[in-house]
Amino acid sequence: MTQCEQAMREWVRAVIVKYNFCPFARKEMENNTIRYHISGASTAEDAVMDTLEQCQVLNEYPEIETTLVCFEHGFTDFADFLDLIDLANALLVAQGFEGTYQLAHFHPDYVFADSTDNDAANYTNRAPYPTLHIIREESMEQALESYDEPESIPDNNMRLARRKGAKFWQDLLNKCGHKTQK
Repeated sequence: MTQCEQAMREWVRAVIVKYNFCPFARKEMENNTIRYHISGASTAEDAVMDTLEQCQVLNEYPEIETTLVCFEHGFTDFADFLDLIDLANALLVAQGFEGTYQLAHFHPDYVFADSTDNDAANYTNRAPYPTLHIIREESMEQALESYDEPESIPDNNMRLARRKGAKFWQDLLNKCGHKTQK
């Protein structure tokens, strides 16, 4: 297992599941249905092709619920990563995956558009490595149907992140095995 995969697995366990940032992740972690694909891509074109290939893997293996495409060496610059997200979303549509898969995204230096760099709420989307998370839309819809007030999830996460503070989350990210670039 690479350092990247180890860090991402620990992040899912110690942050996403433990602090319930995604109330649906525990089941998938426990069922071992999360695929961690460590990509060596460093250009947007290669990264998007790698992500599209992972969508094909999900098509072929329905027992895999979700895939984290983790970029071990590329996209350390957050602005470049944002460009990658736009390109990846456009190509998901162009390749006919719209309505089947959607992308969530995480980055060590993630900053929400309406936020400042030091806002602890950014840690709801910070991960040890730049990551595109491929989510099965049908599964997400089913999970959301059984969750009371799913629209409250992001606000609840941000409140928790701010209550704990940026230093708490940064220390936790560092313990997962990778220090941010800043």
